[in-house]
This record gives sequence, C-alpha cells and structure tokens, in this order.
Amino acid sequence: MKQTVFFIMLSLIACTAIDKPVSCISSSVVDQVIDSLSAKDVSNKSMIARSVRQIAGLWKNADGDDDTFRQFCLEQYVSDPVEKEQLFLKVSEYLEAIYGNYNKMSLLLQRNIHENTGPLSTVDELFAAYDPQTHLDEDLYANKLAFVIALNFPELTLEEKEALGGDRQAWAYARLGDCFTDRVPPELLQANATAVSNAEVYIANYNIYMGHLLDAQGKKHFPDDMMLLAHWNLRDEIKANYNKGEEGLLKQQMIYEVMKRIILQDIPKEVINSGDYDWNPYDNTLSQSGDTKPGTPELTTRYAKMLDNFKTFQAIDRHIGNTYIDRKFSKEMEIAVENAEAIFSHFLASPELKKAGEIIKTKLGRDLDAFDIWYDGFKLRSNIEEETLSKQTRARYPNAQALEDQLPSILSKLGFDREKAQEIAGRIEVDAARGSGHAWGAGMKGEKAHLRTRIPAEGMDYKGYNIAIHEFGHNVEQTLSLYDIDYYLLNGVPNTAFTEALAFIFQKRDLQLLGIGNDNPEKDKLDALDKLWHLYEICGVSMLDIAVWKWLYAHPDATAGQLRDAVISLSKELWNEYFSPVFGIKDEPVLAVYSHMICYPLYLSAYAFGQIIEFQLEEFLKGKDFAKEIQRIYCQGRLTPNQWMLQATGEPLSTEPLLETVRKLTINN
Repeated sequence: MKQTVFFIMLSLIACTAIDKPVSCISSSVVDQVIDSLSAKDVSNKSMIARSVRQIAGLWKNADGDDDTFRQFCLEQYVSDPVEKEQLFLKVSEYLEAIYGNYNKMSLLLQRNIHENTGPLSTVDELFAAYDPQTHLDEDLYANKLAFVIALNFPELTLEEKEALGGDRQAWAYARLGDCFTDRVPPELLQANATAVSNAEVYIANYNIYMGHLLDAQGKKHFPDDMMLLAHWNLRDEIKANYNKGEEGLLKQQMIYEVMKRIILQDIPKEVINSGDYDWNPYDNTLSQSGDTKPGTPELTTRYAKMLDNFKTFQAIDRHIGNTYIDRKFSKEMEIAVENAEAIFSHFLASPELKKAGEIIKTKLGRDLDAFDIWYDGFKLRSNIEEETLSKQTRARYPNAQALEDQLPSILSKLGFDREKAQEIAGRIEVDAARGSGHAWGAGMKGEKAHLRTRIPAEGMDYKGYNIAIHEFGHNVEQTLSLYDIDYYLLNGVPNTAFTEALAFIFQKRDLQLLGIGNDNPEKDKLDALDKLWHLYEICGVSMLDIAVWKWLYAHPDATAGQLRDAVISLSKELWNEYFSPVFGIKDEPVLAVYSHMICYPLYLSAYAFGQIIEFQLEEFLKGKDFAKEIQRIYCQGRLTPNQWMLQATGEPLSTEPLLETVRKLTINN
C-alpha cells in the first residue's frame, strides 16, 4: 500500500494522547466498592470493576464525597438478571420519551433554516443555533440517573461487542452502556451546536447566480434564472453537461473556475447569493451597467467557519480524554481512523482506476480535466437530456405535497406490498428545502421522519428529484430501524455510512421509478465502472477531510488564513499522490470544494463507506426479493459495522468485491 511520509507523520500527531479527566474518588474507595459488590455477585467481578471505575471517572465533587459514592454504588447496583431486565426496559421507555421529544424540539427550532419558508431573520438563526439538549446529560448526572445506568450497563469495548453475536438483549444492553461514558459541560455543548449551526446557515445560503456568469470572452451560457448551491448543485451541473459537446465542456470549465475561486477564497463577496453583478470567474472581475471592477474577496470566511467548529470540539476534548477524530471514528463509526485511511488509500492506489480513466478519456475524446472526478457518463441518465427529465419531474411533483402523496406508489414500484408501503410512507413528511436537502429521522415512535429537497416554484426539477429519492432511502431506513426494531436502544444503524448505503440504493433506481428502463447489454459493466469512479472521488475527499483535522490538531492556534493555505496545500498533495497518475495533471485543489467540510465535520467518510456497503448490498440483493431483504437487513439495528455486514450479507466490509467485479467485467474484457 502506497503511503507518504507526510501522512505517517500526521497520523502520529493525531494519535497523541489527551489526558483523561482525573477522578475525585480515591482509588482505595473504588477498590473497596469493587470488592463489596463482587462479594454479592461473584460471577461478574470483572464487569463490576469496570462499572465502578467508569462512574468514578465521571463523578465530581458536587456529586458527593467518597462515602456518598460508596453508598450509592452499594445501593444502586442490580445483580439479579430479572431485576436488571426490568430496569433496562424502564430506562429504555424513559429515554425514548426524552430523546424523541428533544429531537422534535430541534426539528421545530431549525425548521426555518432547513425549509424554504422565506427570508431568514436573526431570530431564526439564533433559535436554530440553540440546542435544547445541551443540559440533558448534566441534569441526568446531577440527579444520579446517569450513574445508575452506567453502573449497571457499563461501556463495552468494540471487541466485546463483536463477540455478542445474535444475542439481541446483550446488544441492547451494550448500546445503553454507550449512553453515559463522558461528561461535558453544557456550555461547551451549546457552543459547539452554535458553531455547527452557523456553518450550516452559511453554506445553505452559498448560492451562485449562474445567469450572471461570464466566460473568458465575456459571454453568458447559463439560464438567467439558474441559481446553484455550492458545492452540491455546482457539482451536479458539471455532471449534467457531459455529452453536450463543446458548449457542455465550456460550462463545466466555467463551473470549475467558480469552484477554484471558492476554495481559494478570492471569490467576490458581491456574487455570493446575489445577482447584482455579472461575474467573470476567469479574471475575477465584476460588471454592472457597462462598468467593470474588481470585487471584494471573501478571504477566509469559509475556513473561519471550519476553525470555529474545530475550536468547540477541541474544548470538549479534555473533558473526554480523546480527540474529535477519535470520537468520530473509533466511537461513533466504530472504525478506527487508521483503518479507514488504510482502506481508502489501498483503493485510491488500485490499478483499476487508471484503466477506468483511460476508458473515460476515450469516451470523452479528450484528456481528463480535474472536474472529471464527477464524470457521469456511465449512467443511463447521462444520455438523456436533463431538461427532458425535469419536464417529467415538474409535472409529476409540482410541490412537496405531490411527492408526499406519491411515496406509497414509489415503494410499491420497489416491491413493497401495499400495506407496508402505506405504513412506511405514512410516517414520512415531505418539505421544500432551503439548502440542497436532507433527511431528518424521528426520535420516537409516533413521530414522522422528514424528507427535504429543493422544490422551485415551477416544480421539482430532476436534480431535486434525484436528491429526493436519495433522501427517501434515508427515511425508509430511519422508519424501519425505529418502528420495526425489537429494542429502542438498538434503533438506527451502526453509523451514518449504513443509512447512506440505502440512500444510494434508492437513488440508483430514480429513472426506474420514472418508468425509464435500461436494456443496455453492458449495464453491469457500466454500473461497476460508475461505482468505481464515484468511490474514487469520495475516498479522495474523505482522505482530505481527515488530513485537515489532523493538521488542525497539530496546529491548534492556526488562523483562518493559515487553515485556508493548509487545506489547499493538502488537497494538492493528495491530488498529486492519488489522482495525478490517472489524470496526468498536477496541483489541482478540487478536492477542497466539498461543503461538508465546513458544516458537517468529518462526515465525508460516511459517504465513502456508504458506497462500499451499497455495492456489497446490491450484489447480495441480486435475484432476491428486494423489499423483503431491505426490511430484514435494516431491522438489525445498531450493531457494530462488521457484525451488521456479516448478518446482512454474510461477508465483512471490504472494497475488494467492487475491485474484483471491475476486473472481471472490464479489465479482462
């Protein structure tokens, strides 16, 4: 596996330990409590020791002295299995009520920044930035409920979870054990929520008025009313312009110039979310009423938002004893960051990518450009005029209600029986999105999931429809894994990659749902190449996302300007290592354009793993009852990633099945 010294050094820096908070309970008292409880429950001595040490590490002076701690443990530890099960069921019921209603509150508080309800006010942004749940954990510690739970349901290691097999109750107990493992001051949680929300608002309003773009000769090429959100819609417009000849190529080149201005931050403030000026991104000048002038560069705003996120996560670190990188991967994703990097790096260096690049080059009849990381010519839709598809989607889905009304029909077309289709669809609400769109799941039974996508006044265009089908996949997962699960504490999936996988599976079927079939005899080959190329792009940006966060931890006092320069430098280094051998060009910054890096910290790896999982699921689903298997698979709940995959498909998580399929279908033919 190819690996530069640069990335090895970054890995060493990121793995530097952060001291664990020091317990206020003396070690002698901890030992005494362990001995006392073990005398009553001899068979569980090792787990008792872990439980007591865990809550001792969470205990503060305000919670009581050594004697209070000793008495609490002796009174609250439950040794009888039947009583422990009753405790678990009661706690589950209470937590569903708490977490579900907090989720509902957050949904309502953020409604105006997520849905297209009109102009945003300061009040909207302030309420959206308020997280009503920030004091919850501290309240539960203060009244000792968190300690009761942690004492009786301690945190298990990943290896211990992997060994649970098919014991559903043990899995549920383990997930309850994940609930109270650290203690962060509420003000730090709120500061983090505010920083993330501010970044989301910034990105949600980062639109480019395409009808005001000028090419190098000062000519316009896009519709007057076209407004595209960075980066999502800009990327999708690049995809939409393949197979459109010289005009399509010119549009792609113009969009990439815009992207580079965003990355470099010399984009004029005057053209962000505004059509007051015409803008030539080549010479970066503004025009209005015949006058041409330079704009006011944004400079560092984009990277300042990222830095704000880092600072708030860093403030949390010392209360937990690890970095946000560790928490995101080892704890949340349950895949160590080193393992993620190894998987991505191995894939990015695979020789199959160079062969795929040659195939694309031949199809295009030209050398590859940096924006061809989004080449979309392997898909059926790449040969269909997008406006043709948009006419169909606008007629079918003129508004959010029309899409919501059609959700049962969409599920029926995917093989769900009528009753199940109605049941799932009845638990999903469709909203017109302000940004690119997303799916928001319910937090308790009785509440609905929300599907959000852009729906202009003239109806949903194909881009919005394509996103809507993706988000609908999320909603189906969110609904199945909440309503059809045996234990509330197991609701959901191992990590966000697994919900992304189902979203991709749904999205792939978007044309099928419009009644457009694919009888191409090479469709399997083209589909494998499409997945290979798509994964190539997302593994690259995921590696950059990780590298940037490692750089931040190595340079915690960096300014926004220094972060900007580092992101650009890191993106070029990654490009030169993994993309230049395929593309034949160097020093491209394109990997740095993803808006997720600004408003969804370290989320991009979920897409990469989601695509790996998608391919393995699709291979497994071939020849099987699609709807039946989806319901079985997505009712497994929150197992560990590897256990989930083994129980879903019988195979562990790996990129090798995709690479092997590409070799068989393309390289050897």
